[in-house]
Amino acid sequence: MSVAKVTEIISSSSKSFDDAVENGIKRASKTLKGISGAWVADQKVTVKDGEVDEYRVVLKVTFVLAD
Repeated sequence: MSVAKVTEIISSSSKSFDDAVENGIKRASKTLKGISGAWVADQKVTVKDGEVDEYRVVLKVTFVLAD
């Protein structure tokens, strides 16, 4: 039997929401072992001078705890 845990992280990108997700997973995998999935809980953008400045995502990352 395995046990999983869910943690929340916030990630950003100047390119796109997809890139923000990729950045978040890449960074999380440096310290969290056994990541098995993630879902986007929220998305938002920051605006500067009438233009989208940054894409931000809140990710719920699931990882399996070691035995």
